[in-house]
Amino acid sequence: MKHFRTYLFLLICLLSVSALAQGDKQKELEEKRQAILEEIKQINSLLFKTKKEEKSVLSQVEDLNQRISATENLIRVTNQQANLLTRNINDNIEKISALREELKVMKADYAEMIRKSYKSKSQQSRIMFLLSSQNFLQAYKRIQYMKQYAKFRKKQGESIKTKTEELQQLNAALIDQKKTKQKLIAENEKAKTQLTEERKNQQALVATLKKDESKFASQIRAKQKQADEIDRQIDALIKAAIEEANRIAREKALAEEKAKGNTTTPTSTSTKNVITKPAKTEEFALTAEEKSLAASFTNNKGKLPWPVEKGMVVKSFGTHQHPQFPNVTTSSSGVEIATEDNAPVRSIFEGQVLSIQMIKGANKVVIIQHGDYLSAYSNLATVTVKKGDKIATKQVIGTVAKSPTEGRTVLKFYIYKNNTKINPSDWIYRM
Repeated sequence: MKHFRTYLFLLICLLSVSALAQGDKQKELEEKRQAILEEIKQINSLLFKTKKEEKSVLSQVEDLNQRISATENLIRVTNQQANLLTRNINDNIEKISALREELKVMKADYAEMIRKSYKSKSQQSRIMFLLSSQNFLQAYKRIQYMKQYAKFRKKQGESIKTKTEELQQLNAALIDQKKTKQKLIAENEKAKTQLTEERKNQQALVATLKKDESKFASQIRAKQKQADEIDRQIDALIKAAIEEANRIAREKALAEEKAKGNTTTPTSTSTKNVITKPAKTEEFALTAEEKSLAASFTNNKGKLPWPVEKGMVVKSFGTHQHPQFPNVTTSSSGVEIATEDNAPVRSIFEGQVLSIQMIKGANKVVIIQHGDYLSAYSNLATVTVKKGDKIATKQVIGTVAKSPTEGRTVLKFYIYKNNTKINPSDWIYRM
């Protein structure tokens, strides 16, 4: 009996630990599922807000790819949740079974105690039990025994009550888990039906593309060529801005030295107004204050705010093979973010406006300096800042332009370290 109780206790402990771990995992999966649902909501809001006839076939395929990918992720995560719930339900069934066995044993023990207590419940029996003691020490021990017995009996009764309540809670949790599982399964079936429909639409559009593959491939390459030219011009702007910033800094430092009566070339010191000579001409010559700003920018890697309040990445950083045309590759020096019409554009960090330019095919471009880091915002319809302005984090600098041909409102966003492009997704929170 003792070994059986130990086994039941260990089993319940193991199941409780497992339930806690699975509970944390379930919470994590539910957060992930809600994030995907929000992503699908944004896809529908931002990419499917215009009529199909207003979009090119290529754009329609790209937008469908986004929604299909998100729906596939939703189905995958929901399946994981359902499978985890199945394990939780099975664990709870085992735990309920173990608790019932434990309660059975506890109630049997308690019943035996009550029976024995009833037999010796009279005051006379207790007095005789004490008077029959051979000496004072034995009588004292018998008094202690009676107290402990009464205390143990009370504790056993309380344990039975607690275990009964725990069993009731587990039964209620089991019912809830089964309902949640059924709900997830129903939602997954709905998502699968939608996915099937989306894939049919995608296949029909892809068939249209394949009929004239060379024509559409040429369109993609032409679009990529235009994007490369815009990137080249922004790179040139960055290089020119660094050179100009360094020239102004040197002239300012030299003027300050002359004002002090020192005509020698300024060198690096601990003073915040004196520049540090750069290793290369493509790098910023930073003051101590600018170095501190750059360090703060670095420390916020992965935590920087989005450049628009509501948006989703429709083209990611780097080189990618086109999903419909294996022989065609596309590349991006930044990320393209679809957003709402007339969406305000925000600076991702404090800094200073370094350059504002108009580029053909990219509308207005604003470049902001954050120490030796730069953020660039392309395809702005309006700009509300001017060159040299000090900018705060999340300060609005303009609005995004809408493409008259595609019906899309897309911000092209870049991050540079000096004149080297870096992946914005590594720096922006949950991009």
